[in-house]
This record gives sequence, structure tokens and C-alpha cells, in this order.
Amino acid sequence: MRSTQRDDGRNSVLGRAVSLLSAFRQDDDRCVTLSELARRAGVAKPTAHRLAGQLVELGLLEPGEGGLRLGLRVFELGQLVPRQRGLRDAARPFLEDLHRASGETVHLAVLEAPDVVYLDKLTSRAAPAVPSRIGGRMPAHATAVGKALLAHASEDVREAVLARPLERVTARTVVMRGVLMRELRKVRTEGVAHEYEESANGVVCAACPVVDSVGKAIAAVSVSGWVNRMQLERVVPALRTTALMLSRQWG
Repeated sequence: MRSTQRDDGRNSVLGRAVSLLSAFRQDDDRCVTLSELARRAGVAKPTAHRLAGQLVELGLLEPGEGGLRLGLRVFELGQLVPRQRGLRDAARPFLEDLHRASGETVHLAVLEAPDVVYLDKLTSRAAPAVPSRIGGRMPAHATAVGKALLAHASEDVREAVLARPLERVTARTVVMRGVLMRELRKVRTEGVAHEYEESANGVVCAACPVVDSVGKAIAAVSVSGWVNRMQLERVVPALRTTALMLSRQWG
């Protein structure tokens, strides 16, 4: 008898292939072994071996020393996503102005709950190395851009994120639901979010949302620097101006 249990797609061939591609992590500086990818994706190793071979043929994976890495085709496809490409291209001149004015690292990010996805990043030699990259993800609750986005997201989205266990990225990451809720209310009131060593040690960050005509955040822009060096009172006015100009353009 045929099973009537609903398949959400994750157990299909395509679902397993996507799971393998999604198993790569932001901190994977080197190739990842097939066994590790299969473990992360929850896919049987024989199946992973077969799918990986097909993904290599399609250019979505590349063999390298000691394992596999994402292929150039993944990057090419990512550049074709209309919403992200349009946001990034429109925001780039404003981000460059903010980068010059602050001398710090500047980010543009969007919310894909429970994470943020970075669309653009402008770095400074004087700024600390932060665990972000274009196309990479971070837990929204542990970042200033994430707090700015969550504060201006729909109630359903915000509640869904807060209902999950909050990952502790550093010792200072806010993982208590009530504390985070109070922070988000403050962000909605003041229009700026802060993060103090919550995503990386030694790093402070401020972020403002880019909102549409009804006040819903469509992106967030941030400035990051050394916690003992960056003067928030100096960079926040320029950050607010950048977010306001982008909001007018996209709202």
C-alpha cells in the first residue's frame, strides 16, 4: 500500500542534494570531506557519494585537496537573484560613502529567519576581522543587523525566531528571550541596534534598518569596529543618514 505520509521534499533526490550544498559552513576555510558533509546533511554516505558526483559534474561542487568545496556555479547563480542583486547594486554607492566616512567595516544584510544573510561587505584594514562574508549567514539575534531587522519584522517572524533556542555565539551573546525582547523594543523606539562582542570577541557594531513605506525592514546596514576604538557617537549619525537615504529610495 502506498504511504499517505506527506513528504516535505527533504527526502527527495533534490532535497538531499540541497541538503549537501547547504551543509557547508561559513567557517569552512578548506575543503570538507564527503563523510563530514553527509553527517551534517543527515544523508547516507552512499547516497551522498552518488549525489556529490552529479553535483561536481554540474559545477555546483568542486573537488579539492582533502574533500569538496562549493563550485563556481553556485556563486554565478547567486548573482542572478533579483532582489539581492537590486538591493546590493542600489546600496553600494551609499555604503561606499559610509565606509569612507567611518573608516570601519560596513555591511548590508537581509533577514532570512532565523539568520541574516550578508549581501555586501566593505572592509577596512584598521578594522577587526569579523565572522561575516558576502552570501554568508549569522544568527540574527547575535548581530546588530539582525536585531535591526527583527525589531521591524512582522510579529509572526519575530515570535518564530524567539521561540527557538538562541545560539550562544560568544560569551556575550544574548540568549535569554526576555532580554532580547526588551532590546528589540528599544531598537524600534530608537531606530538603531547595537551589538557588543556578541558575534565576535572585541567587536562592536551598530545597525539601522532600511524600511519600506509601511515601516517593514527590507534590509539593514551596519558599521563594525574594535570595541575599544570605534566611537559610536561619531558613526551612528552617518549610519542613520545612510539607512534613511536607502529607505527613501526603496520605500
